[in-house]
Amino acid sequence: MGDIGGEEDVEETPDLPVEIIVYILSFLHASDRREASLVCRSWYSASQDLRFQRNVTFCFPASASSLELVRALGTKSRCNLIISQLDGFSLSRSLLLEVGLCLGSKLESLALPGSSITETSLLALLPCLTSLRRLDLRGLDSLFMSGAFLSREEHRQQVRSALSGLEELDLSDLRYLSDLTLNRLTGCTPRLRRLSLAGCHIAFEFDPYRGCPVGAVEDSSALLSLRNLRRLLTEQKSTLVALDISRTSITPESLRTIAQVQGLVLEELCLHGCKELTNYSVEALVKHQPSLRRLDISACTELTSRSVEAVAQGLKSLTHLSLSRDWRITEKGLAELLSVSSLTSLDLSECLHVGGAEIVKGLTGCSGSRARLETLSLKSCTYIRDLAVFSLTQLLGETLCELDLTSCVNVTDLSVRAIATYLQRLVVLRLGWCKEVTDWGLLGMVEKSKCDLDKEMEDKGPRFTRTFGNMGFFKPPRLPFEERPKLVTQNDLEQFKQQAGASLLALSRLRELDLSACSKLTDSSITQVVRHPDLHRLSLSMLPEVTDDSLASVAWHCRSLTSLSLSHCPGVSDHGVAEAAPYLHRLQHLYLSCCNNITDRSLFHLVKHCKRLRTLDISRCKNISITTMDLLQSQLPFLENIHYKFIGGAEPTLTL
Repeated sequence: MGDIGGEEDVEETPDLPVEIIVYILSFLHASDRREASLVCRSWYSASQDLRFQRNVTFCFPASASSLELVRALGTKSRCNLIISQLDGFSLSRSLLLEVGLCLGSKLESLALPGSSITETSLLALLPCLTSLRRLDLRGLDSLFMSGAFLSREEHRQQVRSALSGLEELDLSDLRYLSDLTLNRLTGCTPRLRRLSLAGCHIAFEFDPYRGCPVGAVEDSSALLSLRNLRRLLTEQKSTLVALDISRTSITPESLRTIAQVQGLVLEELCLHGCKELTNYSVEALVKHQPSLRRLDISACTELTSRSVEAVAQGLKSLTHLSLSRDWRITEKGLAELLSVSSLTSLDLSECLHVGGAEIVKGLTGCSGSRARLETLSLKSCTYIRDLAVFSLTQLLGETLCELDLTSCVNVTDLSVRAIATYLQRLVVLRLGWCKEVTDWGLLGMVEKSKCDLDKEMEDKGPRFTRTFGNMGFFKPPRLPFEERPKLVTQNDLEQFKQQAGASLLALSRLRELDLSACSKLTDSSITQVVRHPDLHRLSLSMLPEVTDDSLASVAWHCRSLTSLSLSHCPGVSDHGVAEAAPYLHRLQHLYLSCCNNITDRSLFHLVKHCKRLRTLDISRCKNISITTMDLLQSQLPFLENIHYKFIGGAEPTLTL
């Protein structure tokens, strides 16, 4: 050993091999990996490893700066793009030409939302995209309005050569799509696996232009017909596995015609909002397409529990089912449905007659033959009560990752404690508008007054008097002052820190939490249990008792937040934003509407610390000025959406 006071040669710590850094980064979520890439050059290089680039999508609007971005992306081996706000002017044409030149052989997915490009611009690009697998043209009416898209054979040959490997094509919400234009385009894409025609005007029964039944005339130039759709499915039956015809006027007989296409084996079918469908059509569908794994029949308001029974009996490989807003569906058939062992996702939101008893019954059947749900939505199922939630949490504790109980108004603290105790794998929890949930539930504690009352009832039973003035089973009416929950004291919090009972802290994997309009919640619970380092989305909107203390605590403990909603929280002020902003570097979406204690000072803090903001809602914040809002827009480079109606004290006026 050398002398302590002497000089020694200190060897520099060798850099970790890039393979080791890549291995470390592989354990991180994408957002955490993005932050880690900013540490140093070697970590950035490791973050660019091909294993992390498979599903990366770059989203940006058409602008002059986008040209440089596209050129920079040319160094990547593969790329996915979403380019919005393209038009027919020179800048958009130049941008598309640059995409074709720099990314033509590397681009795997392209979407052009909110654009109005010309046929000439797209036809100059498509022949360059030789590796394209997904193309999204939804809502691009400017391409199909004239009916001349791909009308020239030379253009079709060029596009066919490039798009022969295209697997997914989205043509949703195209008002002017016709048999001719669809045939020209799909004739260039012979290996489609997924096709979306959602919201398109498809004539299933009658041609209003020619005054005759659909199919009497070949290849209409004015509309898209059932006959032509059936022809397309027949031609591409060997590869097509997913079809979306949501929000169309498809009839029961038309659905049966599609389901009976010889050799067509669908795995996914989306029929959201097809209001003319009946139980008969669903029964015919499951009979002819028994291989369906994903089925969306939400908002098909004529369906009843008979359709649920048909699905349970006929689709034994089903993994995802959406019955949202099918208001006539009752408990009947749900027990049999939950015995389908492959089912992992079930959406029953706004099924008003569902109370959960049959779901529990189905899950308590044979342990080897029951659904292992990972996602369950019971939003607005007002008959759901604590007993059902308590049973479901125990039955689904090993699998459930996402639970939506929004607007289940009869859910109380007991349900919250059951969720925290049994659903340790939960990633998404939505309890918005569950107005009976209080601090005690989030803390995992029993409110003392209620506990003492229950104990008294157990010990003594109901008391009878000659005047029947105090019968234990007759509860007196609640007085106005009793509506306010008993506030948690400092002694209660000390007890909470020492007890082993489950609180919301037990849900260590949470990435999304919605507590909107749970109006009995206060700082007492929010500051103690909303401490999830991996939390990305949090909504505390419409919580009148929440103050700056909660905002500061959340920012300190939840530094991965990308979305935070505090709208209609009168207790939040500039002081809270000043304390929170330095810890919210990842924040992209912030909602502060109707927060009247927020002033221009808060916006200056956001400009300084929250450089990644993309969405900001400051509507009806009467103490924010237009001048400061303009400065905000100029200082935040990623800000895309800003809502500022009625700021600065402006009042909405009625215009006649």
